[in-house]
Amino acid sequence: QARTNQCFTLSNAFLNEYVFMVQARGIQFRENVKNLGAQVLEQVVRGAYSVNGTDYSYDFNFNDSDAPPTTYLPVGFTYFPSQICPERLPSMKGRLEVNMSEVSLEDVERSLLEVEPSMAFGGYWKPKDCIPRWKVAILVPFRNRHEHLPILLRHLVPVLQKQRLQFAFYVIEQSGTEPFNRAMLFNVGYKEAMKDLDWDCLVFHDVDHLMENDRNYYGCTNMPRHFAVKLDKYSYMLPYHEFFGGVSGLTVKQFKKINGFPNAFWGWGGEDDDLWNRVQFANYTVSRPHGDQGRYMSIPHHHRGEVQFLGRYSLLRHSKERQKVDGLNNLNYSPLVSRRPLYTNITVSLSRMLAPVADY
Repeated sequence: QARTNQCFTLSNAFLNEYVFMVQARGIQFRENVKNLGAQVLEQVVRGAYSVNGTDYSYDFNFNDSDAPPTTYLPVGFTYFPSQICPERLPSMKGRLEVNMSEVSLEDVERSLLEVEPSMAFGGYWKPKDCIPRWKVAILVPFRNRHEHLPILLRHLVPVLQKQRLQFAFYVIEQSGTEPFNRAMLFNVGYKEAMKDLDWDCLVFHDVDHLMENDRNYYGCTNMPRHFAVKLDKYSYMLPYHEFFGGVSGLTVKQFKKINGFPNAFWGWGGEDDDLWNRVQFANYTVSRPHGDQGRYMSIPHHHRGEVQFLGRYSLLRHSKERQKVDGLNNLNYSPLVSRRPLYTNITVSLSRMLAPVADY
């Protein structure tokens, strides 16, 4: 019976994703038609209002997702170790090549440390040619994705070094047999990371998300921030306006104010929607990267062994009431912390007893 229920739940998850894909294709088709219509309109207006060979001054820019003009420092620009690191460096070229080929963690450690041997054990790094503008903790929830983690580290570590951020990776690994609890893992990661350093902000990063543009700056500017706006499996479209999943970030002050993530979401889905609600209740405004800077590719997988959380809608209806009693303030846990060359691993066995919720 349990196996049948699990199969049914997984089938629902795949069905939901398929339905969205169909919807996304439909939206994309409508966007193409709208753009085609805009081109026709432009020709009509230009033909009707051309006076003495001068075109009618009409704004035909129908693409509201185009990035505003930004200035990146030119190649060869000199800055000094006594200066704050710029946010738009010449090393940030834009479009990245995404390599999803599998590789061993040992090979990634060896290759990255050969290039940058100053990276400290536990995955800590900061630039030497300027003073880092931001100290950023990268939190990665984890279970049974051993082939994905080396791919993420191989891809993301050099990007953050090019962005001249002070950073460290924290991989929060759930053990035990309870359903995966992404939100509680983030809360654990935050508490453990703050024991190491007074971080400025946190980036909550799924292990299978690979950015496609290194100008998607992971610094603390404009947080709360949703980085993963355009994901390939969603046809590079935002599934819905309140979508806050994949890769997002908050300052430490903001995360404390909203009482962190909820702990009550056991299984796949819903916790990022609850986080969005918490951010709105605190009167914060979520920012997003412009244009193609928010593009990501997702390493293919099928939520192996992770069930969809069917109770999420009931919890979401009570987000505001639960925010005060479920989060950082009711979390208990016993971690096992170990250091690897590229990250700090925090292993924790989670259960519902570790985050009791009082009546609200």
